[in-house]
Amino acid sequence: MRSSLLKFVLLISLVLNISILGTAGYLYYKQSEYWTTPFGKKVKKDRFLFDELSLKPEQMSIMREKAIPFRAEIDRKREEIAQKRTLLLDLIRQENPDKRAIDGVISEINKIQEEMQRMIAAHILEEKALLDKGQQKKFLDLIEDAMTKGKQTGCTPAVE
Repeated sequence: MRSSLLKFVLLISLVLNISILGTAGYLYYKQSEYWTTPFGKKVKKDRFLFDELSLKPEQMSIMREKAIPFRAEIDRKREEIAQKRTLLLDLIRQENPDKRAIDGVISEINKIQEEMQRMIAAHILEEKALLDKGQQKKFLDLIEDAMTKGKQTGCTPAVE
């Protein structure tokens, strides 16, 4: 009797462990399919803002080539900001917070955000230069629309 109870408990434990691992794997897989734009929207990694434009194949190819490293750098800077914010919260949580250290971390966050905004503006100008007048208007309208939505959610406006 005791042996069968132990087997039953082990079986339940095994089923729970498998389901938890399966769920974690599924969530990781789903999360890795998406990229968070600088506007704070989640999109499939193979989708780009300029996909909504009527681009020539060579324009599409050039824009994709530029967008992929841009996304990687924006993600790196976003991660750097997240680490600095964690550090900032750790400093604030201290019994006697060091205000100079807090100001220093805030300055570092601001510096990274400024770098990101400059990168984003340069990227927009590079992409715009590849487009004709009609495409430029639609491109800038898409950016304006995304920036407006970003303001509503408190995200920093940018472009992918």
